[in-house]
Amino acid sequence: MNNDILEKIQFFCLSNSIAEHQLDIIENNLDIDLQRKSKEEIKRRDYYYQFDSEFRIEARKMAEHYEVFYCLEKSIRRLIMELMKEKYGENWWDNVKEDIRRNVEQNIKREEDSGFTTRSEEKIDYTTFGELSQIVTGNWEAFEGLFKKGQRAFQRITTNLNQLRGPIAHCCPLAEDEIVRLELTVKDWFRLME
Repeated sequence: MNNDILEKIQFFCLSNSIAEHQLDIIENNLDIDLQRKSKEEIKRRDYYYQFDSEFRIEARKMAEHYEVFYCLEKSIRRLIMELMKEKYGENWWDNVKEDIRRNVEQNIKREEDSGFTTRSEEKIDYTTFGELSQIVTGNWEAFEGLFKKGQRAFQRITTNLNQLRGPIAHCCPLAEDEIVRLELTVKDWFRLME
């Protein structure tokens, strides 16, 4: 294939990519569907368009913050499990405070009684975000090597994260200042481990 044809193909692909991106912007800004999605994707979301467009726009804006917090919380849960197993072995859960273990058992029982699919095999997935912080502070010796800035810094940052989690988890839009605060607090979280 000569260079002229290859350049035309590359230009066509780039032009198509730019056009698709511009169409994404138009659909997003005008809250319209130009029917560019596959039929399977549209079928799964037929009900979505019955919701008020104001809520759909708000949900799209909040999705990014939800994704960030989802990844952050999942990584914190995994980190706690790994460091607790490293320190206390496979029975690490026995080192969690009794009231947290009792709450977890109640949450598991409530979920089993509902008839819904259980969310996880891991007990830590039934704790609240605040309880995660208590697990760490109650077993600080397992975490002090990672969180070198100290327990007070850890508590301050996790308290801030828990405050920011509220609106995200309960379907309320974040104010602009809180979006900035979320970004800074997530950065603070990662700096805790430097």
